[in-house]
Amino acid sequence: MKLGIMQPYFFPYLGYFQLINAVDKFIILDDVNFINKGYINRNSILINNAPKIVTLPLSKASQNKYINEISLSEDRKSINKILTSIEYNYKKAPFFITVFPILKEIIESKETNLSKFLFNSIKLICTYLEINTDIVETSESYDKQSFKGQERILDIAKLEKANSYINPIGGKELYDFSYFADYNINLKFIKIDQDIEYKQFNSSFVPNLSIIDVIMFNSINETKSLLDKYSLV
Repeated sequence: MKLGIMQPYFFPYLGYFQLINAVDKFIILDDVNFINKGYINRNSILINNAPKIVTLPLSKASQNKYINEISLSEDRKSINKILTSIEYNYKKAPFFITVFPILKEIIESKETNLSKFLFNSIKLICTYLEINTDIVETSESYDKQSFKGQERILDIAKLEKANSYINPIGGKELYDFSYFADYNINLKFIKIDQDIEYKQFNSSFVPNLSIIDVIMFNSINETKSLLDKYSLV
């Protein structure tokens, strides 16, 4: 059984969904500390042919709180501005008519808990892309007091009876192959192909944007093809 574990992100980039698609079970690690100016509540979209950050406004967010302890802002107007920005900048994209209602459903959700909001958004995007991976809503059922770092990841992998754990390439320095091998778990790192490119209006290609950009410019089948453009190291 192949396992992936990640913090919940706000409309994450293609590589996040490549990981979900590559595993049998994906666990959203939401009982860890919130990170300011990370991808938990913000991401980049294409605005005037350049990458610009859009931020999901939160209420009393703090790095001293777990992700699942944080709420969205009560100011719905500020949240809905994200939707307005997406509409304005992508209304001429080839798959806008198909994709925008999904984004509208996500952003206009009445859910106020950040973790649940992000979980719902990730699930809806996966449903659209026909990704059938089992996604666990929270990590509440796993021991978060006794283990830290790779020890906690390994503990979850053992509980899930995983024989393979896949992590994004960015975390390669944090994990020890032999440590996992001692428990007969094959540690792999997923690396998105660097030559991925698709047409974005008539401008030069801007990489590493939110999944929003990918699905606005690519059909479901085209996006599913991009999901397979990675290597395991």
